[in-house]
Amino acid sequence: MNLIFSLFFFFFSFLSLQLFGSVSCVSEPELRSLLEFKKGIQRDPLRKVLDTWSYVSPESLTADCPPWTGVACDENGNVTTVVLEGLGLGGELKFHTLTGLGRLKNLSLAGNEFTGRVEPALGTMTSLQHLDLSRNRFYGPIPDRIGGLWDLRYLNLSSNEFKGGFPSGLPNLQQLKVLDLHSNKFWGDIGELVQELRNLEYVDMSLNEFFGSISLPLENVSSLANTVHHLNLSHNKLSGGFFRGDSIKLFRNLEVLDLGDNQVSGELPSFGSLPSLRVLRLGNNRLFGSIPEELLETSIPLVELDLSNNGFKGSLVGINSTSLQYLNLSSNSLSGTLPAILKSCLLMDLSKNMISGDISIMQNWEANLEFLDMSSNKLSGSLPNLSSNFQSLTTINLSNNSLGGTLPSILDTCPKLSVVDLSLNEINGSIPATFFSSRTLTNLNLSLNHLTGPISLGGGHVSELLYLPSSPVIEYLDLSRNSFSGVLPSDMGNMINLKLLDLAKNVFSGQLPKELSKLSKLEYLDLSDNKFNGEIPDNLPSSLTVFNVSYNDLSGSLPANLRSFPNSSFYPGNNLLILPKGIPTNWVPGRVNGPGKNHTSKSNIRVAIILASVGAAFMIVFVLLAYHRSQLKEFHWRSGLGGQNTGRDAKVGKFTRPSFLKFNSNTQAPPSSLSFSNDHLLTSKSGSLSGQAEFVTEVADHGSPRAGATTSALMYPLENNPATSGRKSSPGSPLSSSPRLIETCEQPVMLDVYSPDRLAGELFFLDASLAFTAEELSRAPAEVLGRSSHGTLYKATLDSGHMLTVKWLRVGLVKHKKEFAREVKRIGSIRHPSIVPLRAYYWGPREQERLLLADYIQGDSLALHLYETTPRRYSPLSFNQRLKVSVDVARCLLFLHDRGLPHGNVKPTNILLAGPEYEARLTDYSLHRLMTPAGIAEQILNMGALGYRAPELASAAKPIPSFKADVYAFGVILMELLTRRSAGDIISGQSGAVDLTDWVRLCDQEGRGMDCIDRDIAGGEDPCKAMDQLLAISLRCILPVNERPNIRQVFDDICSICV
Repeated sequence: MNLIFSLFFFFFSFLSLQLFGSVSCVSEPELRSLLEFKKGIQRDPLRKVLDTWSYVSPESLTADCPPWTGVACDENGNVTTVVLEGLGLGGELKFHTLTGLGRLKNLSLAGNEFTGRVEPALGTMTSLQHLDLSRNRFYGPIPDRIGGLWDLRYLNLSSNEFKGGFPSGLPNLQQLKVLDLHSNKFWGDIGELVQELRNLEYVDMSLNEFFGSISLPLENVSSLANTVHHLNLSHNKLSGGFFRGDSIKLFRNLEVLDLGDNQVSGELPSFGSLPSLRVLRLGNNRLFGSIPEELLETSIPLVELDLSNNGFKGSLVGINSTSLQYLNLSSNSLSGTLPAILKSCLLMDLSKNMISGDISIMQNWEANLEFLDMSSNKLSGSLPNLSSNFQSLTTINLSNNSLGGTLPSILDTCPKLSVVDLSLNEINGSIPATFFSSRTLTNLNLSLNHLTGPISLGGGHVSELLYLPSSPVIEYLDLSRNSFSGVLPSDMGNMINLKLLDLAKNVFSGQLPKELSKLSKLEYLDLSDNKFNGEIPDNLPSSLTVFNVSYNDLSGSLPANLRSFPNSSFYPGNNLLILPKGIPTNWVPGRVNGPGKNHTSKSNIRVAIILASVGAAFMIVFVLLAYHRSQLKEFHWRSGLGGQNTGRDAKVGKFTRPSFLKFNSNTQAPPSSLSFSNDHLLTSKSGSLSGQAEFVTEVADHGSPRAGATTSALMYPLENNPATSGRKSSPGSPLSSSPRLIETCEQPVMLDVYSPDRLAGELFFLDASLAFTAEELSRAPAEVLGRSSHGTLYKATLDSGHMLTVKWLRVGLVKHKKEFAREVKRIGSIRHPSIVPLRAYYWGPREQERLLLADYIQGDSLALHLYETTPRRYSPLSFNQRLKVSVDVARCLLFLHDRGLPHGNVKPTNILLAGPEYEARLTDYSLHRLMTPAGIAEQILNMGALGYRAPELASAAKPIPSFKADVYAFGVILMELLTRRSAGDIISGQSGAVDLTDWVRLCDQEGRGMDCIDRDIAGGEDPCKAMDQLLAISLRCILPVNERPNIRQVFDDICSICV
């Protein structure tokens, strides 16, 4: 027995020695590597690392790995994993500290706030298989040595601040399956990069600055196409055509393809050979042609299809796909009728097309839709009683069509409806009571229809609902601009979730119900332009931010909690409304202030300021006139323009049409003072003079169709001729009716520009679509369009009939030839439908011969449309037109900024309105890149004189145009669009004389924002809410630079405005 026990004890001891004596622990060098890495972690709000990563000797460890957060080891004690995801850690990391971890396979630092560069030493960690640095603030380029990570399977660098080209060692990563680079600033030719992508299954390079075309030969895409399942190249700068037909056939495993928000153009190939394609996003490109039929059929298992904001045409016969769930074809040029068949879809957006016909076709659809938007089309007929197939519908938007008939009780068959927008139609009759008793409806917009009758809330039914588990949930109710009548029911106060109530421009009458005070969440209340009488109820909700009861017959005392609202909330109308004590009597329009010492003193100060400003204006104009007359004797035309009769004909407007090269006074370069002297002389404190300076120097930007009627009109930029006036002081400006100014403007001034007899230099084309010689350009008939800080602008007509604008750059303005050529090629590569492209440039043998050639646009500048005075050739722009201009210009700036190009000279004279729809066209973009530092400073000085220079540029020692400066100038233009006042106007107000931006800011701070709005739109049918929103956006644009939004935020905000 003892022998057996002894043998058992010996065996147990031996086994214990083998098991425990052979335990491998983490090595000392690896521990020190981790502790060195820890030194870069400065912030640890959860104390997960700083409190647990403490040194312990390997001998004291009871396990093979230290008990540190995120650290794991293999059975041999080698550190294989460092995972510190989503811990809020911060600090500047040094990756070379991890090179001692020779077996590290997984390094994941995602979702923190780390900064620092990726060091080349990271490329020596050849054991890495999984590297995730996403959602941090790492910066700088990626070193080429990352190609040494030959065993890497997963690489995620997304959502950081990396920039530069991707390293050339990418082809070495043969094991790589996942590559995620989205949301950085990487750049490079996508065509070259695609050739290097091999064996990848998931590729996301969206939201970067990659450029080039994906229309590549078969051999260049085959290495990627054979394996990739997910390919996302959206939100880059891609251009050119789509994948070729023979190339797209190779993507047999492709499940997701996202190329949205680029500039890809051309027609789509057939997708019939992609049996696995589930998601196709091509929105916001320049594609055209018809939509491939197979995308809407059952042959491809598509779940999501987004072709929005392109140029697709044709009709939708039927949508037979049984797998499709999300379909977005909005903002195209689709026509015909609604599809007769819709088999399967949850979300469908066909808005902003030209689809017509009877809307009743939708009764035949089999899909169980949840979201339906067919707004802004040409649909007609009456909205049908929807079938049971629509019982899952939550949102329906049919606004801006031509629907008629009465409103059916669609909530009976669509019990889940949450949003209903039927505005801007021709619907008549009354509103079914079920709209107001629904427990799901949150948004109802029936504005701008022909609805009549009283509002019926179903009697006591609404009140009873308050005691049920669910009360009425409606939050936004807009019934404005209809013909509703009767009294406002007291049960309206039971809709306790209302945030917006707009009943403006109806025929409601009677007293306002006191129950409105129950609407404790109400923020927007517009009851204007009705026939309400009696007193305004006390204790209306304190949550109100917008309140309007003007154009009614209200009386009595104004409740105390409403006294902070501007007078436009109550007047005009309401003549019997009693003013509270303490409110100045001039609060009511039309009343005259009584005598008062303080008021008289302020008035005297204002009068003195105005008189001083006008006096200064007269002095400056007098100096200009004297200077001009002293120089006039030195100006003369070449004999080709009429010989001795030229001077006489100039005064009576009888110039013959000259050739492009016949504008000259002598063979000497024009003095620089003449090129820009007007701008220098007019940079006084008077903003109106600054605005006038623009009129003096920047005339008739790019001309108008009528401008060519008489060449003489084009020769005299200072002549008070609406055909050539690019900018005038806005109506109401102190100088707009100045007799001295008119007298000066009537004096003829000839534009002095050096011009050789023939162009003997080099003509470089930036666009292959044009072909002509310098000789042809030299003999082209030309008309002077105007002058700017860059030089003189001409309209030239080639032998082919093609018209160009030719900008003859001022002497000493531009860089040397090599720099000029590099920059002009980059500027000339910009192609956007709303941006006037550069087509060519000419570099002559003399310094005076520097020309830029662009397309000629038939249309006048925004400045002319805003500030043209009698006689007017254009009707005042409506609010919708002004809003459209702002969207178009913001879109152009976003396009430029996304490509790394600030415009640098944003102002109304560089915005042309073309065609009957007044399509905005942006000109003169990024020309500062061609200039010397002195030229840039002069351009910015000119912008300051005109009121568009951002404050940070005024204080900079060496100012350079920037993205945020563009946003500031655009904000000023928004103010001009809303107020129809020039940026340079000096406006007299209660706080003295101020410029436009200060005036708008003061009005907004005092709650008088609507007082700024141009009366041509403020008194019309346009919605005040949209004007308020646009005004708020303009004010954000002129915030200090560190608070100012970027152009993408501004563009998104403007696009969200509903009218």
